[in-house]
Amino acid sequence: MTADKLKQYIALFGGLLGAVLLFLQTLGVHSTWFTQETIDSFLGVLMAAVPLALVVYGVYKNTYIVTKKAKEQEELLKRRGMK
Repeated sequence: MTADKLKQYIALFGGLLGAVLLFLQTLGVHSTWFTQETIDSFLGVLMAAVPLALVVYGVYKNTYIVTKKAKEQEELLKRRGMK
């Protein structure tokens, strides 16, 4: 997934939150915490958290110190001269 696609998904989610806000307002449900500013703040957090999660997952999958299986794979790679 590219950064552009990730931004598109986050914008889609933000648009969905905006649509829910408008829908709730037409029903007469008013919430003081669900405003455009809180939606923008949430999107900012999401824009930071999603790439962080992807990087953490990438680091986890590409290191050989986390799981027993990964340690065995590292040892096999060393024996075959591939590392």
